[in-house]
Amino acid sequence: MSSVKSFSSSTGCGRLEVHLVGGFNDDRQLSQKLTNQLLRAFDLQPEDVHLVTFCVTELNDREEQDIHFPIIYGIAVNVKTAEIFPATFPVKGPDEDLRSAHTLTGAPLTNIYDAKTEQLRIGPYFWAPFPHVDFWLEQDDAQILQNLSTSPLAEPPHFVSHIRSTLTFLKEHPFPSRSLFPDRKPRIYKKNEEGLWEQVCSDKI
Repeated sequence: MSSVKSFSSSTGCGRLEVHLVGGFNDDRQLSQKLTNQLLRAFDLQPEDVHLVTFCVTELNDREEQDIHFPIIYGIAVNVKTAEIFPATFPVKGPDEDLRSAHTLTGAPLTNIYDAKTEQLRIGPYFWAPFPHVDFWLEQDDAQILQNLSTSPLAEPPHFVSHIRSTLTFLKEHPFPSRSLFPDRKPRIYKKNEEGLWEQVCSDKI
C-alpha cells in the first residue's frame, strides 16, 4: 500500500479510485480471503479511497455442472476514456519465464512498472534451486494441473504449458545470482517508437 501513499502525496489533486476485478468462488476460498485482505488494507489507509468497481468472488462467478469458474479472467483499461473491458493477453511482456519463476518459487507479487520513467524494472531476483524440478517435468498434464494450481478445474487452457516452461527455466537457472543477475542490477525495458518493449542498459538510466 506504499504506492497508494506515494501516489496521493505526489499528485495532490483528484481522488484515489479503486477497481477490484477478479477471483471467484474457488473451493479453497482463496479469492474470498484475498478480497477481504485487500478491502481491509484499503480501509486502513489514511487517504480517502473510493471503491468504484467491485467484481470479485461471487460477483465474478459462474457455475457449470457444480464446478465454479471466473466470468472474467482478465481486464484492460482504455486510459483515454477510462473504459474497463474484459481482455486476454496472448503476449505477456518481457521475461515472462523469469517473472513466473520468481512467483513460483514463493516470492510475493511485485509491481514492475515505473509510471514516472515509463519503464519495466525486472529483478534482480534470487531463489534456491527449485525442489524436485526434474520430477515435476516428468509428470503428465493432469498431475501438474492438480498439484501446481490453486484451482485446477478453472485454469485456462495454456496453464500447463506455461508451468512447464517456467519449470524448464528454473532448471536452466538454479542460481540466478550467477546466470541472470551477476551484477545485481534489474533488467530494464522501455517501449520503442513501434510500441514494443526493448531492453535498455541500466548504466544509461
